[in-house]
Amino acid sequence: MPTDTFDLLPHASPTADAIREDILANPGFGQYFTDHMAHVRWTLNDGWHGRRVLPYGPLTLDPAAAVLHYAQEIFEGIKAYRHADGSIWTFRPEKNAERFRRSARRLALPELSDEDFIGSLKALLAQDHPWVPTPKNEADECSLYLRPFMIASESFLGVRPSHEVDYYVIASPAAAYFKGGIEPVSIWLTEHYKRAAPGGTGFAKCGGNYAASLAAQKEASANGCGQVAFLDAVENKWIEELGGMNLFFVYKDGRIATPRLTDTILEGVTRDSVLTLARGEGLTPEERPISIDEWREGAANGEITEVFACGTAAVITPVGELVSEQERIRLAGDNGNPIAKRLRAKLLDLQYGRAEDTHGWLTRLV
Repeated sequence: MPTDTFDLLPHASPTADAIREDILANPGFGQYFTDHMAHVRWTLNDGWHGRRVLPYGPLTLDPAAAVLHYAQEIFEGIKAYRHADGSIWTFRPEKNAERFRRSARRLALPELSDEDFIGSLKALLAQDHPWVPTPKNEADECSLYLRPFMIASESFLGVRPSHEVDYYVIASPAAAYFKGGIEPVSIWLTEHYKRAAPGGTGFAKCGGNYAASLAAQKEASANGCGQVAFLDAVENKWIEELGGMNLFFVYKDGRIATPRLTDTILEGVTRDSVLTLARGEGLTPEERPISIDEWREGAANGEITEVFACGTAAVITPVGELVSEQERIRLAGDNGNPIAKRLRAKLLDLQYGRAEDTHGWLTRLV
């Protein structure tokens, strides 16, 4: 969809160039936001309409808005990358659009087309492209993090799908998600909380799933861990995912395994990309159930040589140890995580335009 289908309401007082450059020099993650946001409205009678780019600012919601009472909302996470020639690209946006529709179906929200999803990114970046940082070197993982989201905005108290919905895209300049970069992180294995259950919303990218993980994340932080791992809610033995990332296990015989997708696991775009890239690296990808016992035993006997987590925000991050109330699971030897590092470099080189996009994964925004 061409960006001219989105009407522009320009910001009357956009951020001064000097202030923006100061922000881009040290953006952190999710702390600052660009001057504009994209918006599309949906109503039961009129469908999707009112496409526009308008100044970033507070939303006006009635206290009875459905999202505030029944949590009918979904979101996505995707990045924009500035290439060496100044052009701006994003990575596999059609996969995010597809997942956004799956999430919408599960939360009884209207589905947004690829044209509107990708068109909203292009329309926003047409105005706010100066906010996409320029990497200083290949080690600089700066980008513009894009957050599409959809909320039920009808004012009513009653348990039914909302008849009024608003879709927005906001954007935030971002540095690397983990300050330690490629350094291995410690993961907390929660024994008291579950992220999702069969038949629930685990496969959807909705705020309730993340809210359900926060108590466990507090446990993780209290025990010196950067993330939390969840087991299944039925048998309490199968590895599912972290609070916001998928997991991979590398074996000494060349296999690379990740928990198979169920309705309790989010289908990560980075996860899918790693499976594809792994084949090109001579590895044998597997999607199958992986138990906590297999992790424990494989780490002890050397069958598992690497564990890493992946997601849009963090890319690929090695896991140094799994910590619980009873034990610490560490790999038998420290081999420096060569597979994680190699796949990470392959992925970043694609995203930043340093390698040929043989998969057709990049979409130009500006």
